[in-house]
Amino acid sequence: MPKKPPVPDDELRHPRVRTDFFRMKVLVSCYIALSVLALLVAYLWRNRPDLVTDLVWVRGEGVLIASVVLLLFVFGTTRGRRGAYLRLRIASAAMVVAIAVLISLPGFLPVWMRVEQGLCGLVLIGVAVIANGTRLRSLFAR
Repeated sequence: MPKKPPVPDDELRHPRVRTDFFRMKVLVSCYIALSVLALLVAYLWRNRPDLVTDLVWVRGEGVLIASVVLLLFVFGTTRGRRGAYLRLRIASAAMVVAIAVLISLPGFLPVWMRVEQGLCGLVLIGVAVIANGTRLRSLFAR
């Protein structure tokens, strides 16, 4: 099957589309900041095994990596790359579901990290809503 061409630049420069792109960049940047902050808190509390477990380190590092990858998807989307847009839509929604599951498991994460993950989930809901909105879906469907 032939690959669809990128979205034309003039359509990517539409003010409402640019606003959507800007909002997603801000939200994903907040997601990255929360991820970095979580690792910083884990480092500061590293001698408190009740607050920082091995799982906190693994989850914190994984979330940071995922947040950077999500930002790369946003950048690809802003360049009109349909594959990046599809990955952004799927990843943002899947991450929200994964976070909801992880914070609902009793005793899985310390309370402070559940709060941090909940904030990440709220940020990602915003990304998913924008990415799956009518405007961007119709733009990338053409």
